[in-house]
Amino acid sequence: MAEASHHHAAHGHDHAHVAHAHAHHHAAHGPSEAGSARRLAVSLGVASVIMAAEALGGWLSGSLALISDAGHMLTDVAALALALLAVQFGARPADQKRTFGFRRLEVLAAQINVATLLGLTAWIGWEALDRLRHPHPPIGFALMAGTATVGVLGNSVILVWLRGDHNLNTRSAFLHVLGDAVASLAVLVGAGAMWLRPDLAWIDPVLSLAIALLILWGAVRLVVEISDILMEAVPRHLDVEEITEVMSTAEEGVVAVHDLHVWTISSGLYALSAHLVIHVDAVGRNDAILTSVKAVLRRRFGIDHTTLQIESVDYAHVDDVHQH
Repeated sequence: MAEASHHHAAHGHDHAHVAHAHAHHHAAHGPSEAGSARRLAVSLGVASVIMAAEALGGWLSGSLALISDAGHMLTDVAALALALLAVQFGARPADQKRTFGFRRLEVLAAQINVATLLGLTAWIGWEALDRLRHPHPPIGFALMAGTATVGVLGNSVILVWLRGDHNLNTRSAFLHVLGDAVASLAVLVGAGAMWLRPDLAWIDPVLSLAIALLILWGAVRLVVEISDILMEAVPRHLDVEEITEVMSTAEEGVVAVHDLHVWTISSGLYALSAHLVIHVDAVGRNDAILTSVKAVLRRRFGIDHTTLQIESVDYAHVDDVHQH
């Protein structure tokens, strides 16, 4: 990005086109974002109620599995809150100090989420192992089963509510809730088994360990995602070689693409900067080339924020000689 900034003055016309196209693109998605925000807000409220119910039910029934499921539900609440945060703050305009706005606020929140999840995993694991070594008094199986049923039904409502939304953050939250629905179902089945066979009380701490591993897996995945964003790694679903090839063939006259960088600003918002080397005969068609390349990047790869520098073959050759 630093290198690209040296050419801003020379390519003011290009950036005017970028800003114009970028603004129209986001305006077009306004109603969709508002719908996603409503779905996420309602789902967040329902998930918070389920989490509180499972925590209370687990405490009253003595079921560590229910408390663990409430902890797993915390990951859903966090995922929904982060998704809502991304939608709400992503709509805020940029300013002179924050030229990308508040897009990366979700990354800061995710770091806090990771610390919480790791601490929760450690506590659940310790408690579960302790209960396996030193069996606790019988569990209130009826209350455990009833609360787990509430968890299954509540998560099912959220899944139906979020289903079909194409927003990337909402789809991610959908997968989180789906995982918790499965965990709640496992707790319900375990409660039924222990209700019929009280001697199977060891199922409760075993389920707790399984849920703790699910929470840990979610935390590790979140750490990887955060690290990729902070290290400005190429988004996992994008291939640099494919992007280079598509850009090279987007418009007649493009000879080569170099100094290509692709990174994630925040969930669902990707940026790209590159140098386009064009044939001397195509120098007069800069605007057409820029329009074609930007359009194909948006259509094929979902990359909205692009900074492109056009160079003639002669300039690229001279620049290459100077660098060596």
